Amino acid sequence: MKSMEPDRANIWVERLRRGDERAFDEIFDALNPRLLGFLQRMTRQRSVAEDLAEETWLRLVSSVHTLRPDTNLVAWLYTVARNLFVGQCRARAREQAYTREWLSLWPDEVARGPYEEAASTEFERRLERALGALPATYREVLLLVGMEELRPVEAAQVCGISAEALRQRLSRARQMLERALKPQEGREGDQ
Repeated sequence: MKSMEPDRANIWVERLRRGDERAFDEIFDALNPRLLGFLQRMTRQRSVAEDLAEETWLRLVSSVHTLRPDTNLVAWLYTVARNLFVGQCRARAREQAYTREWLSLWPDEVARGPYEEAASTEFERRLERALGALPATYREVLLLVGMEELRPVEAAQVCGISAEALRQRLSRARQMLERALKPQEGREGDQ
């Protein structure tokens, strides 16, 4: 997946600020699949990811006049999406802490959906399981840098951390993923 050229994104910001309605459609068509994929991997639930993506686009529409001309549109969208995800997680945690009966609304195991079924090869299934098992802070840096091809500086901006903190988090995330994907030696013979 290719990163968005800065000039193209800046032109879109300029067009949005002028009120060009077609600019939004072009941005949506170009970036929504990436944004939705990121959110789906973060939430592990397609319907929640779709809701968060929709809210991200609504935020763009409502914030168009406050965007600076030099706004990095891709980083801005991922920042909003990530913040909405974090807010959703916090709200879910408050609900779970509030009452025991609500725990069944947010099961730990997510039923396999169409996305998981589409990951047909064994490695893809193992990779998706390993990514899904990572804590969200590590999963998000791998997705932003590895899948969405954001530069580490942009990913740090999205996560609200320094570039150095992101590099450290990314290094730990890669190590965790590598350990999770390493074949279990002697699994069958130990029993």
